[in-house]
This record gives sequence, C-alpha cells and structure tokens, in this order.
Amino acid sequence: MIFAVTYLYENDTEALDRVRPEHRAFLADQDGLLLSGPTEDNGALLIWEAKTSAEVEEALDEDPFWTEGLIAERNVVAWSPVLGPWRESLGI
Repeated sequence: MIFAVTYLYENDTEALDRVRPEHRAFLADQDGLLLSGPTEDNGALLIWEAKTSAEVEEALDEDPFWTEGLIAERNVVAWSPVLGPWRESLGI
C-alpha cells in the first residue's frame, strides 16, 4: 500500500536547522520511503510504501525531528493514486 504522510513542524527554525541533517539521513535510510520534501506551510509531505499505517508510524517514530519534539502534527493516510505519470513508476 501507498501512504501519504504529512508533517507540520514546530516554529523553532534554529532547532529544525540543527537537527535537519540527522532527519534527512534517517529518511534516506528508510526502505519504504518513495518521495519526501518540505511544503510551503512549514511542513513536509512523505510518500511511503508499507503494509499498514502502523508500520509507517512505527518507522517514523524514530525520525529525529519526531524524537526531538519538532513535529507538531503528523498524519498518515492510505493513498490510492489512480491517475498521473508517476503512478506507473510507483509500481501501482
């Protein structure tokens, strides 16, 4: 299954900048991560492949941004892409 994960960050730019290298290294090591990047609303969108949302949440519980308390809100929802050129590259 594919999941869309949204993060809303705390408004602590100094801490986010300090922890960002660890956060990105953590994400780069995750087998289920398909895409990720910041959004213009002080957050991020991550596209993840896993069997369950609980599996995604368990993996993301170790994200340094999460463990440092820099994520104010995290949502994980199943996503079923049906149209678009990326659909095939996602193997759907």
